[in-house]
Amino acid sequence: MLSKEFLTERGYCCGHGCLMCPYEPKHIKDNTILKVINCFKEDNPLIQKTLRRVTVEEGETIATKLFQILNERGDGIGLAANQVGIDASVAVVNVKEPIILINPKIVRKEEETRYYEGCLSYPKKGCHTKRYKIVEVEVDNYESNLTFSAGDTEVDLLESVCVQHEIDHLNGMRILDRVVDTTYRAEIKPGRNEPCHCGSGKKFKKCCINK
Repeated sequence: MLSKEFLTERGYCCGHGCLMCPYEPKHIKDNTILKVINCFKEDNPLIQKTLRRVTVEEGETIATKLFQILNERGDGIGLAANQVGIDASVAVVNVKEPIILINPKIVRKEEETRYYEGCLSYPKKGCHTKRYKIVEVEVDNYESNLTFSAGDTEVDLLESVCVQHEIDHLNGMRILDRVVDTTYRAEIKPGRNEPCHCGSGKKFKKCCINK
Protein backbone atom coordinates (compact mmCIF):
# COMPACT_ATOMS: atom_id res chain seq x y z
CA MET A 1 0.00 0.00 0.00
CA LEU A 2 1.23 3.49 -0.79
CA SER A 3 2.03 5.59 2.27
CA LYS A 4 0.32 8.89 3.02
CA GLU A 5 3.75 10.56 2.90
CA PHE A 6 4.32 9.29 -0.64
CA LEU A 7 0.88 10.43 -1.76
CA THR A 8 1.40 13.87 -0.25
CA GLU A 9 4.82 14.21 -1.86
CA ARG A 10 3.35 13.31 -5.25
CA GLY A 11 1.20 16.43 -5.04
CA TYR A 12 -2.05 15.30 -6.65
CA CYS A 13 -4.74 12.63 -6.44
CA CYS A 14 -4.34 9.87 -9.02
CA GLY A 15 -8.07 9.07 -8.97
CA HIS A 16 -7.60 5.41 -8.04
CA GLY A 17 -9.36 5.75 -4.68
CA CYS A 18 -6.33 5.06 -2.44
CA LEU A 19 -7.51 4.55 1.15
CA MET A 20 -4.71 6.77 2.50
CA CYS A 21 -5.30 9.56 -0.01
CA PRO A 22 -4.73 12.92 1.76
CA TYR A 23 -6.74 14.88 -0.78
CA GLU A 24 -10.37 15.77 -0.16
CA PRO A 25 -12.75 14.56 -1.31
CA LYS A 26 -11.13 11.12 -1.69
CA HIS A 27 -11.73 10.29 -5.33
CA ILE A 28 -13.47 7.08 -6.31
CA LYS A 29 -11.91 5.44 -9.35
CA ASP A 30 -13.67 6.61 -12.51
CA ASN A 31 -14.13 3.78 -14.99
CA THR A 32 -14.88 6.16 -17.86
CA ILE A 33 -12.54 5.25 -20.69
CA LEU A 34 -10.76 8.31 -22.06
CA LYS A 35 -7.91 8.44 -24.53
CA VAL A 36 -5.97 10.98 -26.54
CA ILE A 37 -7.76 11.39 -29.86
CA ASN A 38 -5.46 10.90 -32.86
CA CYS A 39 -6.59 13.73 -35.13
CA PHE A 40 -5.05 12.06 -38.17
CA LYS A 41 -7.41 9.11 -37.78
CA GLU A 42 -10.42 10.42 -35.85
CA ASP A 43 -12.49 13.58 -35.82
CA ASN A 44 -12.12 15.80 -32.77
CA PRO A 45 -14.58 18.72 -32.99
CA LEU A 46 -13.01 20.34 -29.92
CA ILE A 47 -9.41 20.52 -31.12
CA GLN A 48 -9.89 23.93 -32.78
CA LYS A 49 -12.47 25.31 -30.37
CA THR A 50 -12.03 27.76 -27.49
CA LEU A 51 -12.99 25.70 -24.46
CA ARG A 52 -15.48 26.68 -21.77
CA ARG A 53 -14.41 28.05 -18.40
CA VAL A 54 -14.95 25.76 -15.43
CA THR A 55 -14.97 25.98 -11.64
CA VAL A 56 -11.81 25.07 -9.77
CA GLU A 57 -13.50 21.99 -8.31
CA GLU A 58 -14.57 20.72 -11.73
CA GLY A 59 -11.16 21.56 -13.14
CA GLU A 60 -9.34 19.56 -10.48
CA THR A 61 -11.53 16.52 -11.17
CA ILE A 62 -10.77 16.74 -14.88
CA ALA A 63 -7.07 17.27 -14.18
CA THR A 64 -7.01 14.01 -12.20
CA LYS A 65 -8.23 12.17 -15.31
CA LEU A 66 -5.64 13.91 -17.48
CA PHE A 67 -2.82 12.90 -15.14
CA GLN A 68 -4.11 9.32 -15.20
CA ILE A 69 -3.92 9.26 -18.99
CA LEU A 70 -0.41 10.72 -19.04
CA ASN A 71 0.74 8.20 -16.44
CA GLU A 72 -0.75 5.29 -18.35
CA ARG A 73 0.71 6.38 -21.70
CA GLY A 74 4.13 7.35 -20.38
CA ASP A 75 5.06 9.29 -23.53
CA GLY A 76 3.79 12.79 -22.81
CA ILE A 77 4.60 15.76 -20.58
CA GLY A 78 1.40 17.74 -20.98
CA LEU A 79 -2.24 17.24 -21.89
CA ALA A 80 -5.26 19.48 -22.46
CA ALA A 81 -8.88 18.49 -21.87
CA ASN A 82 -9.98 18.82 -25.50
CA GLN A 83 -7.32 16.29 -26.56
CA VAL A 84 -9.40 13.62 -24.84
CA GLY A 85 -12.78 15.04 -25.89
CA ILE A 86 -13.62 17.19 -22.84
CA ASP A 87 -14.86 20.75 -23.36
CA ALA A 88 -13.15 22.42 -20.40
CA SER A 89 -10.38 24.98 -20.06
CA VAL A 90 -8.11 22.63 -18.12
CA ALA A 91 -4.62 21.35 -18.85
CA VAL A 92 -1.86 19.57 -16.97
CA VAL A 93 1.90 19.79 -17.33
CA ASN A 94 4.45 17.44 -15.81
CA VAL A 95 7.99 18.43 -16.77
CA LYS A 96 9.69 19.31 -13.48
CA GLU A 97 6.63 18.76 -11.27
CA PRO A 98 2.88 18.18 -11.75
CA ILE A 99 1.08 21.45 -12.52
CA ILE A 100 -2.65 21.99 -13.07
CA LEU A 101 -3.81 24.92 -15.20
CA ILE A 102 -7.48 25.86 -14.78
CA ASN A 103 -8.80 28.64 -17.04
CA PRO A 104 -5.23 29.81 -17.75
CA LYS A 105 -4.37 33.03 -19.54
CA ILE A 106 -0.92 34.25 -20.59
CA VAL A 107 -0.53 37.81 -19.33
CA ARG A 108 3.16 38.36 -20.13
CA LYS A 109 5.66 36.86 -22.55
CA GLU A 110 9.29 37.73 -23.23
CA GLU A 111 12.27 36.63 -25.32
CA GLU A 112 10.95 35.07 -28.51
CA THR A 113 12.52 31.78 -29.56
CA ARG A 114 11.97 28.94 -32.00
CA TYR A 115 11.30 25.45 -30.73
CA TYR A 116 10.78 22.06 -32.35
CA GLU A 117 7.80 20.42 -30.70
CA GLY A 118 5.42 17.54 -31.14
CA CYS A 119 1.85 16.82 -30.08
CA LEU A 120 0.06 13.71 -28.82
CA SER A 121 -2.96 14.66 -30.96
CA TYR A 122 -0.80 14.69 -34.10
CA PRO A 123 1.68 11.84 -33.55
CA LYS A 124 4.97 11.86 -35.49
CA LYS A 125 4.22 15.31 -36.91
CA GLY A 126 6.64 17.64 -35.15
CA CYS A 127 7.35 21.15 -36.38
CA HIS A 128 9.17 24.36 -35.50
CA THR A 129 7.06 27.00 -33.79
CA LYS A 130 7.52 30.49 -32.39
CA ARG A 131 7.46 30.48 -28.59
CA TYR A 132 8.73 32.59 -25.69
CA LYS A 133 11.35 31.74 -23.10
CA ILE A 134 9.47 33.52 -20.31
CA VAL A 135 5.71 33.49 -19.78
CA GLU A 136 3.54 34.64 -16.89
CA VAL A 137 0.23 32.83 -16.55
CA GLU A 138 -2.93 33.78 -14.66
CA VAL A 139 -4.92 30.76 -13.44
CA ASP A 140 -7.98 30.28 -11.24
CA ASN A 141 -6.47 27.56 -9.05
CA TYR A 142 -3.55 29.67 -7.73
CA GLU A 143 -3.79 32.93 -5.81
CA SER A 144 -0.84 34.46 -7.61
CA ASN A 145 0.31 34.23 -11.21
CA LEU A 146 2.70 31.49 -12.29
CA THR A 147 5.91 32.45 -14.07
CA PHE A 148 7.73 29.97 -16.27
CA SER A 149 11.26 30.98 -17.20
CA ALA A 150 13.73 29.30 -19.55
CA GLY A 151 16.51 29.66 -16.99
CA ASP A 152 19.79 27.99 -17.87
CA THR A 153 18.66 24.48 -18.71
CA GLU A 154 16.82 22.69 -21.51
CA VAL A 155 14.30 21.42 -18.94
CA ASP A 156 13.36 24.98 -17.95
CA LEU A 157 12.77 25.91 -21.58
CA LEU A 158 10.85 22.68 -22.19
CA GLU A 159 8.49 23.44 -19.30
CA SER A 160 7.87 26.99 -20.54
CA VAL A 161 7.15 25.76 -24.08
CA CYS A 162 4.93 22.94 -22.78
CA VAL A 163 2.80 25.42 -20.82
CA GLN A 164 2.38 27.57 -23.95
CA HIS A 165 1.55 24.48 -26.01
CA GLU A 166 -1.22 23.34 -23.64
CA ILE A 167 -2.71 26.82 -23.28
CA ASP A 168 -2.83 27.00 -27.07
CA HIS A 169 -4.94 23.83 -27.06
CA LEU A 170 -7.42 25.44 -24.67
CA ASN A 171 -7.75 28.34 -27.11
CA GLY A 172 -8.25 26.07 -30.13
CA MET A 173 -4.71 26.50 -31.48
CA ARG A 174 -2.58 23.61 -32.77
CA ILE A 175 1.16 23.49 -33.36
CA LEU A 176 0.24 23.13 -37.04
CA ASP A 177 -1.22 26.65 -36.81
CA ARG A 178 2.10 27.99 -35.52
CA VAL A 179 4.54 26.45 -38.00
CA VAL A 180 7.43 28.76 -38.85
CA ASP A 181 9.70 28.53 -41.89
CA THR A 182 13.19 27.47 -40.85
CA THR A 183 14.56 27.00 -44.36
CA TYR A 184 18.23 27.89 -44.27
CA ARG A 185 19.22 30.16 -47.14
CA ALA A 186 22.67 31.42 -46.10
CA GLU A 187 25.70 30.25 -48.04
CA ILE A 188 27.60 29.21 -44.93
CA LYS A 189 25.96 26.91 -42.40
CA PRO A 190 26.75 27.17 -38.68
CA GLY A 191 29.43 24.98 -37.20
CA ARG A 192 28.30 21.73 -35.59
CA ASN A 193 28.67 23.15 -32.08
CA GLU A 194 27.32 26.63 -32.89
CA PRO A 195 23.70 27.71 -32.14
CA CYS A 196 21.29 26.43 -34.77
CA HIS A 197 20.04 28.99 -37.29
CA CYS A 198 16.40 28.09 -36.59
CA GLY A 199 16.55 29.81 -33.22
CA SER A 200 15.74 26.76 -31.11
CA GLY A 201 18.66 27.46 -28.78
CA LYS A 202 20.12 24.02 -29.44
CA LYS A 203 23.45 23.27 -31.09
CA PHE A 204 23.31 22.88 -34.89
CA LYS A 205 24.39 19.22 -34.67
CA LYS A 206 21.46 18.42 -32.37
CA CYS A 207 18.87 20.31 -34.37
CA CYS A 208 18.69 21.04 -38.12
CA ILE A 209 21.99 19.60 -39.35
CA ASN A 210 20.23 16.92 -41.40
CA LYS A 211 17.52 19.17 -42.83
